Formats: sequence, C-alpha cells, structure tokens
Amino acid sequence: MLSSNTIPRRERLIFALDVPDAGSARQLVTQLGETVNFYKIGLELFMAGGYFELLDWLVAQQKKVFVDLKFFDIPATVQAAVRQLSQRGATFCTVHGNQAIMEAAAQAKGGLKILAVTVLTSLDRGDLDDLGFHCDVEQLVLSRARRALEAGCDGVVSSGMEAARLRAFIDHRLLVVTPGIRPVDNRPDDDQKRTVTVEQAFRNGADYIVVGRPIRSAPDPHAAAEEIQRSIATIFPK
Repeated sequence: MLSSNTIPRRERLIFALDVPDAGSARQLVTQLGETVNFYKIGLELFMAGGYFELLDWLVAQQKKVFVDLKFFDIPATVQAAVRQLSQRGATFCTVHGNQAIMEAAAQAKGGLKILAVTVLTSLDRGDLDDLGFHCDVEQLVLSRARRALEAGCDGVVSSGMEAARLRAFIDHRLLVVTPGIRPVDNRPDDDQKRTVTVEQAFRNGADYIVVGRPIRSAPDPHAAAEEIQRSIATIFPK
C-alpha cells in the first residue's frame, strides 16, 4: 500500500503549526529549521491575526504551506476564496462540503491542490450517529473520496485507519493526507480518536502525515521532528 507518488521524502512530514499567534509560529519554524519543510496553518492562527503575512513569510522561507481552513459556504463564495488563495503560493488547502462546493473549488484552484475532508479524526461512530449519518466511518470516507475524485479534487484528508481501503478503492489517483499521528497510544485527554503511528499511516498508503502535538509538546521539538524524519527514511529509502 506504500505511496507510489513522487514526493520529496522530507516533505512527507507536515507539521501542524497550531500555536496561539504568528510570532510564536515564526519562533517554532526557526527552531525546527531543516527538520520540517511543510507546514499546516489552521483556524487558531487565522483568528490570531497576521495569518497571510505568516503564509507569505513561510513561502519566502521556501517552506511549503497547507492552508487548513476547511472552506464551506455556497459554491460561488468557496470558488472566489480558492481563487484568491491560489495567488499566495500555498500548496494545499482544505474544502469541506458537498459535490458542488468541491467542484467549484477545483475549478478555481490554479496551481493550488484541493484536499477534500472526509471524516475528521476527532469523530468516531458515536459522533456520526449524533450528526445523523447512518453509515459507518469507513463507508462515509470512501463515499467522500469517490465524490472528491469526481469533483476534480487532488486529494483527501483521511485517518490512517481508512487509508488502506482508500488505496484499494481509488488506487493512487488521489493524494492521501493523514492527520492524527501518534507515536504511542493516546492519552485519555487526547481529542483525536482515530489515530495511527507514523509507520502504520505510511504502510496503509498515506502520502503525507500531519503531526502536531508529538513535535510541538516534545522537550526538544527539533529532535522530535528529526526522529520522525528518520522513521520516514526507513519506509521510503529514496
């Protein structure tokens, strides 16, 4: 199930830059140095101010950027937002919506790659019941992936628990980006429910992994990131 997509090995690790403000983000990026080449910036930083200045700064540092704002609105609005973002130098952005929303985003993407959110890794079967979905997690993930492919999206965001079925279902026509990576078992207070290790994610078919707390909360984030890069190097020797 290993990814057959040509991706620079050290770019397969995406660090979730979930910190309170842009200044803290810059400090952490500087601390991590060459251990991380790809960053995800999401809603916390968006609400803190200086989001687009940070995006521009990351691009100027020759880092790749994953804009994780999960665009969800009427198709015309999402299309306009994606068109604006496509001018900023980001590599990925997320869309969370129905077929028309995904199609509108894909039509405006330019060089930006659109990732469709399947099922958030913080959700389990009980949460889907609460939301009114009368199917299991895997069925919903596969359905969303099929629709994303038909809509012209470039990839999906999916737990590593479903990555293997995704590969069997859609082979390598979509990128698979896997969050919820934990080097060890979850702590009781962890809000991520459907988690996998670095090796499990890639063996199941992920192209990229998104890692946040295991690096950010480590005593030495630089060393933690480099350790994950070493693990990736054992899986993808070239």
